[in-house]
Amino acid sequence: MGKKALIAMSGGVDSSVAAYMIQQQGYDCTGITMKLFTNEDIGVNRDKSCCSLEDVKDARNVADKMGIPFYVNNYTEDFKTKVIDSFITAYQNGATPNPCIDCNRYIKFNKLLLRARQLDMDNLVTGHYARIEYNSQSSRYLLKKAIDNTKDQSYFLYAMTQQQLEYTLFPLGDMLKLEVRSIARKLGFTNAEKQDSQDICFVPEGDYGSFMEKYTGKKYPEGDILDLEGNIIGRHKGIIRYTLGQRRGLGVAVNYPVYVTAINPQENTVTLGDESALLSKTLVARSINLIAYDSLEKPLRCMVKTRYLQKEKPATAEQTGQDELKIIFDEAQRAITPGQAAVLYNGETVIGGGTIV
Repeated sequence: MGKKALIAMSGGVDSSVAAYMIQQQGYDCTGITMKLFTNEDIGVNRDKSCCSLEDVKDARNVADKMGIPFYVNNYTEDFKTKVIDSFITAYQNGATPNPCIDCNRYIKFNKLLLRARQLDMDNLVTGHYARIEYNSQSSRYLLKKAIDNTKDQSYFLYAMTQQQLEYTLFPLGDMLKLEVRSIARKLGFTNAEKQDSQDICFVPEGDYGSFMEKYTGKKYPEGDILDLEGNIIGRHKGIIRYTLGQRRGLGVAVNYPVYVTAINPQENTVTLGDESALLSKTLVARSINLIAYDSLEKPLRCMVKTRYLQKEKPATAEQTGQDELKIIFDEAQRAITPGQAAVLYNGETVIGGGTIV
């Protein structure tokens, strides 16, 4: 009897082709779509956001075309607690969170993997662009960048554990996005031309402030905008609408470019300064997860990125506690932002990472 795989199907082209690739490898496949929220819950009166009926329909169409069973599982309560509520708390505390990392950490490779085990599946499969390899010398599973560096998602996956890596398959890691779409077209998948979502799934319009006010029922108060000397130079529209490094939409007229350099939730203030005030060589990260090692026994030379779209930079990482990393960059970096992830690389391999505090 062949191996069985549970395929996480979002309705997008990537997870659909991932399902096909695994089926071609001889797996007995079952598709599953995670229902993470309803549009009414997030204050959206439309059927076009992630987890919409349209997405479920697209995933079901692909599953039917492949001749595999398909289910929808409800994870709305877990998603609310672990992802949406954490997102809101971070913004309220002046941080800029990355909910995609939390979704991977607590839902896809936790709750969904548990479901796969309950169904006696041999593997969980997703459409992520990354690679998993087993290193016999270290007896560890390693997470590596995708072949297609324009689509590489290893940054979002640094929190995966050894058990999760052992159980998971990423069939698109060795493929280019162009190849994926080409396969979908040849197979006649209805979502072959479906565009990738650029928004956070539960904030489909990208307006975090409006989403949070609708979702919480709160009105986040205005406050003072300060310069670097502490002088009041304007009024902000609520700290949840600002992030470090932001330049646009500040509503302050000065005769030189200014950026958000600090957010103080206790004082309800936003501080602006020139770009030099954003530069820093050091960060501290917590909620860490290491993949390539059990722990860092000594300072480690590596490459680090502090945002998904940023190119990684040379640095030295030191584990300063059981759940803490200190990272010192060779050169000062711009807008190192609390709430984002610092992810460590050695070439193609993800060493691990943590949340910047």
